[in-house]
Amino acid sequence: MKTSCEVADIFRLYGREYQKQNILSYKKLKVMNHISICRTAQLGGHVEQCDQCDFERIAYNSCRDRHCPKCQTMVKEKWLNDRKADLLPCNYFHMVFTVPHKLNPIILNNPKVMLNNLFAAVNLTLQAFAKDPQWRVQGQVGFICILHTWSQKLTDHFHIHCLVTGGALSFDKKRWIASKSSFLFRVQSLAKEFKKRYLGLLEKAYLNDDLSLPGKIAIYKSKNEFKTLVQSLFKVKWNTYAKRPFAGPEQVLEYLGRYTHRVAISNNRIKSVENGNVSFEYKDRTDNDTIKTMTVSGHEFIRRFLLHVLPHNFMKIRYFGFLSHRNKKQSIQLIRKLIAPDAIPPQKRNETVLEMMLRLTGHDILCCPKCKKGKMTIIKELPNQFLNSS
Repeated sequence: MKTSCEVADIFRLYGREYQKQNILSYKKLKVMNHISICRTAQLGGHVEQCDQCDFERIAYNSCRDRHCPKCQTMVKEKWLNDRKADLLPCNYFHMVFTVPHKLNPIILNNPKVMLNNLFAAVNLTLQAFAKDPQWRVQGQVGFICILHTWSQKLTDHFHIHCLVTGGALSFDKKRWIASKSSFLFRVQSLAKEFKKRYLGLLEKAYLNDDLSLPGKIAIYKSKNEFKTLVQSLFKVKWNTYAKRPFAGPEQVLEYLGRYTHRVAISNNRIKSVENGNVSFEYKDRTDNDTIKTMTVSGHEFIRRFLLHVLPHNFMKIRYFGFLSHRNKKQSIQLIRKLIAPDAIPPQKRNETVLEMMLRLTGHDILCCPKCKKGKMTIIKELPNQFLNSS
């Protein structure tokens, strides 16, 4: 039995046999390999020595794969720091748009098309509501969308988290129209509009032959069967959720950090590997988020983890409205002048990696762990065996 296991350990223990028994895409094989060799001798690194007591240690390089549980902290902190320049002195709302699980097989076989359509449907929905006078904010809202593809049990669960400004820039760009402090849009109405938009995009993709429908979902190649599927999806309730607004922009970045650079499962949730099985913790949403433990086979764990490997170059964080890249800089400056012209905007931190790590961990990573007085300095580079062998 091995405790305190990591995803990398599970790939090293069971990955080779899993690959023999399953046909995997090049992308999934690449992710498995990256995570397996992350911070090992295969990726190279360097030898550090204390300048006081001559203590030595080896530091290996990271794989930097966005699916790796060990490689997201620094990327997340840099991203959050960059977003400080975008914060506005207004309310923000957190919304979640979820696709019914009946669509999961089609999404898994057509991730790029179906997930791009998910972003598009959310964008069209929020933009339509922002234009509608009944919601009081007639103008252009700004929002960030973050894709998540998993449930707490690592199964496929496709949803988008949105951070939406509590107000809109008027179409003539002369006014900031603030929303109510506790309400932006009616959730039930959002869900209906989101359903209509997404299913419209689904039908368009189908008619354009953009969908691959193999295996068990080949039934939908029949137009009648596909029409029946769409009709059944129109009849069910789609889930759209809105949390209470933040008390102020100060809380926004802290909150965003929980969602932006998550991977399917963090290493600290994996509790043990024993007799070919993996045990991990999850929150039971049906039982007041009670922490429970689930045990699955090593192969089943790998299968579930690989469900969440994104297509090549797929952007999981996207910006819309006046926060889109081509509008953002000018729009944010204008909106700040309209809302609070004398307010001092949030400032980005100008800090080194060492300073960032000290802030995050409370430890000076260059301080010698043995004598606690000296500084660790690099005395030798170690070659990247993975690059040399490829």
